[in-house]
Amino acid sequence: MWRVRRGEIVAAMPTTSALTTPSTAALLQQLQLLQRERALATLGGVAANELYMTDLRDELAATHAAYVGAAVTEIASLRAEIDGPLFG
Repeated sequence: MWRVRRGEIVAAMPTTSALTTPSTAALLQQLQLLQRERALATLGGVAANELYMTDLRDELAATHAAYVGAAVTEIASLRAEIDGPLFG
């Protein structure tokens, strides 16, 4: 999926209506992209646009939460594959 921000076309995470869940790697890539966007916004003077920065902060927080959840799930799944189910 793609979206337009400040006249540029950039990659975007699938919407909640998408049938697939993004991988942990895809979420990390999106998180890094958003962090670079925040740094560029600060350097480019866009940080003064409160609406833009609020939207970016919200998107960063949501992507971070999704990434952490996916990473924890991936670790737990791997542990279960290696050690088997937990009892007790």
